[in-house]
Amino acid sequence: QVQLVESGGGLVQAGGSLRLSCTASGSSFSVNAMRWYRQAPGKQRELVASIELRGKTAYRDSVQGRFTISRDNAKNTVYLKMNSLRPEDTGVYVCNVDLRGTYLNYWGQGTQVTVSS
Repeated sequence: QVQLVESGGGLVQAGGSLRLSCTASGSSFSVNAMRWYRQAPGKQRELVASIELRGKTAYRDSVQGRFTISRDNAKNTVYLKMNSLRPEDTGVYVCNVDLRGTYLNYWGQGTQVTVSS
């Protein structure tokens, strides 16, 4: 069993920055791809950014150039640095990971990000 714990969310004014963290813990596992999703009120969950084991990244168009995803494999941790935040970035940000050598996929509980105008 793997647990994911996110942190770093909060309330910030438009133009501000936040850094989210998500750490995977448990026993006898290795993490493969790691992702950040978000869900705004009344909207579907959407993929924000992803990072593969060897560091290849991908972003949705609306955050390209403003958000940076990174990871520390020794700590089983993924980060999302968010700059130039906009009100439309508001939502619950949820971490998602794939385990290496398995078809298992885990979700965190999420952390709230609120951007005021």
